[in-house]
Amino acid sequence: MAETSLLDRSRTVAGPGYNRWLVPPAALAIHLAIGQAYAFSVFKKPMGALISGNVDQPDALDWTPGQLAVIFSIAIVLLGLSAAVFGKWLERVGPRKAMLASALCFGGGFLIASLGVHLHNIWLVYFGYGFVGGIGLGIGYISPVSTLIKWFPDRPGVATGMAIMGFGGGAMIGSPLAVALMAYFKDSAPMGVAPTFITMGLVYLLFMMFGVFTIRVPAEGWKPEGYVPNAQQSALITTANVDADNAIKTPQFWLLWVVLCMNVTAGIGVLESASPLIQDSFSDSAMGAGKGVTAAAAAGFVGLLSLFNLLGRFFWSSASDKLGRKPTYMIYFGLGIALYALVPTLAGSASLTLFVVASCVIMSMYGGGFATIPAYLRDLFGTMQVGAIHGRLLTAWSTAGVLGPLLVNYLRDSQKAQNITGAAAYQTVFYTMAGLLVVGLIANLLVTAVNERYHAKTADQPAPAPVPVAAGVR
Repeated sequence: MAETSLLDRSRTVAGPGYNRWLVPPAALAIHLAIGQAYAFSVFKKPMGALISGNVDQPDALDWTPGQLAVIFSIAIVLLGLSAAVFGKWLERVGPRKAMLASALCFGGGFLIASLGVHLHNIWLVYFGYGFVGGIGLGIGYISPVSTLIKWFPDRPGVATGMAIMGFGGGAMIGSPLAVALMAYFKDSAPMGVAPTFITMGLVYLLFMMFGVFTIRVPAEGWKPEGYVPNAQQSALITTANVDADNAIKTPQFWLLWVVLCMNVTAGIGVLESASPLIQDSFSDSAMGAGKGVTAAAAAGFVGLLSLFNLLGRFFWSSASDKLGRKPTYMIYFGLGIALYALVPTLAGSASLTLFVVASCVIMSMYGGGFATIPAYLRDLFGTMQVGAIHGRLLTAWSTAGVLGPLLVNYLRDSQKAQNITGAAAYQTVFYTMAGLLVVGLIANLLVTAVNERYHAKTADQPAPAPVPVAAGVR
């Protein structure tokens, strides 16, 4: 049957003279929507008081914070798993079908979760927002990135920064939207949560449709005017391609897996500790009566960190086009180690301004790590199946999304169990995170060019030698 569907890849190929700068808005439409996942915490207290109707005095039948925390964990795990599973499918069918699947899953996840809230069935919420919505997160996360890299071979860092910046900024839209909707619906449903989920599911579905029907892929062989492949003269930037199945057999893939996992786990250390750390370290007893950091000021600090998380995604990934991907990650890890080790000292000495500055820089590099990794993959493995390879690498994010909170909470609780309070209670957390960055730094140092035996066959060269699963390559 001829491919005539509006969703087919052939219907998304851009014609001659198409302006590639029309593609980033389509990518942003997807990432700004699915980035709402970072704002899920605004639902925790309302969802924990559906029976009692009082967030300060929950009923025995209300969902506990532990039960609600599982929702986000499932979503992040499914993000990585679905990106890994559906990556090759995305490369085959094109971004339009993939982005539509993402929109249906992400929007549909809200609708299923709303039924779970209405029936007070936590398993339906797990299935809806966590499982179905998590699949939408994974497919939606990789589909615009893969397309943008193909449109911007001369500036892959800028390209990935534009898309992934949207994911970091999604919470800045999703959080106030959710709060406003729950306030509007509070008289019609318990805490206004169920109708808020329905409304947000439909709004995000429609918003993502803009990206679905405006996305375009470049024609075969297209390149920007004046573009010379490998113009940066870096040994790490290949003009060949490696398919996803061979990519995971290379040591380079697993070194970058460690790089991403360590960067994300350490960043979660700041995200998990930010609000309580700044309040505990800069309390009235430490700063003087009436001069301590209040809960409202701590919330503003968390918002500031989110802003730097967003801005860092574009700034650092764009800078990597000039600096190179490997040197950029050396900055992330080298500067990060110093700052993580310094933060407890700044907290202990009540240096509030320097504490805030150091934390903001850390979060900018946390976001930058997400945005730079697709360009790093493109340098090493080419563009042929970079979306599929990126999807498989995101299992590192899933791992960090579970490992990070567990590690941080365990370390923090063990300190408090020893009656260690204030800034001192967080020292072990930050020193451990600095140690993880040392592991990431070593992994990044070991990254070299991919051996030619892994390169895909092209029309003008013979097939590469068979690749053994455990081959030792440089």
